[in-house]
Amino acid sequence: MPRQRTGGFHPRPTVLVAVGTDKHRFDRLIGWLDDWYAGSAARPTMVIQYGHSRPPTIPGAVPFLGHGDLQRAMATATLVVCHGGPATILEARRHGHLPIVVPRDPAHAEHVDNHQQLFARRLGAARMVALCESQAALTAALDAGLAQPRSFTVTADADVQAARLAAVARVGHIVEDLVAAAKPRRASARH
Repeated sequence: MPRQRTGGFHPRPTVLVAVGTDKHRFDRLIGWLDDWYAGSAARPTMVIQYGHSRPPTIPGAVPFLGHGDLQRAMATATLVVCHGGPATILEARRHGHLPIVVPRDPAHAEHVDNHQQLFARRLGAARMVALCESQAALTAALDAGLAQPRSFTVTADADVQAARLAAVARVGHIVEDLVAAAKPRRASARH
């Protein structure tokens, strides 16, 4: 069982960034992170899973992390930044993080539709994530999280919170499955 975050002292903070495994690039987020890191005095340790996106200039970047490596990174991270995927958000919260969420935007060819934006906005309104839909919001969240790590931790009643997050994750998976299933139909409808 993942441990709950206590917000304790971290000699050198670690920021985990996970963009998931979707085939779409998420260069916008990678660029925002590069800009933030270049101007940050904090210089945290960065663990960046960038998927199919362009590699960041920040040290500590890998295309993919296995499940175990991702779990270990979440367990030790000070902050977690992620895309709007339900599974990643659920895992971050299970590890006691209030995830900083930058949803993929189909207007930038980062996904096939806006389901991540809608999902993340709903969770943001419920204060279950720190929603960042602009570079300024991401920069502010990272700076605030490094200055006050406790403000980006969650403790939850394991049964109630786990059930709620499992339901949210299941809805997200259903939406992703529906989107994936609809794509071939659209392609075959053109023939």
